[in-house]
Amino acid sequence: MTDKRVIRLAIAATVTIGLGCSALATAASAQSLSDRFKSLFGGSDKPADKPATGQPPALNDSDAELTCPPVTIRAGASTYAVAAPGKQPVGNDLKFLASITKTARQCTLEGGQITAKIGIQGRVIAGPSGAPPSVTVPLRVAVVQGGVGEKTIATKAYQTTVQMDDSGSVPFTLVAEDLIYPAPSPSVADNYIFYIGFDPQSLKPEPKTRAKKK
Repeated sequence: MTDKRVIRLAIAATVTIGLGCSALATAASAQSLSDRFKSLFGGSDKPADKPATGQPPALNDSDAELTCPPVTIRAGASTYAVAAPGKQPVGNDLKFLASITKTARQCTLEGGQITAKIGIQGRVIAGPSGAPPSVTVPLRVAVVQGGVGEKTIATKAYQTTVQMDDSGSVPFTLVAEDLIYPAPSPSVADNYIFYIGFDPQSLKPEPKTRAKKK
């Protein structure tokens, strides 16, 4: 068995990249969103030596390649600034500013499909004009095949709500757990990237479709 095969088998069980050490894990069904994020961040950035007990790797497609692409913040989407209606989010008109501070990812392969979990941690800071009591943070996660003619493989929008307090600086966390896409072939696997960023457009309601006259 080659070294590459060993690494792929280990990663199939679990690939976790993050910071620090986590407390003893509780049952997944009992974990809060924050707990799941801490768990995602709490592992090593090295593949496990052995598959997790009861979770054997599912590399059942010889042409499938399990990769957990790097996480990159999309250019122009690293912050989310909001002002009062009709104002620009600068200077004294700024109500709040959200930014991303940490990321993590985890990938599993089964039946030729990769399920990715993307952890995003950030902070909302109140501006001079004062933030509202509750702030909705819009985020987007996408897996993209880079290179000439960049190609979006899968993308999803997410939201999380932040309750502001007197400190004026409140952290937020989001774990996107349902990004699923076809496993890439070995020839293009290294070109895959997870792009994350703020997506204010996702807060706008979907346009209503007019009913056709009979």
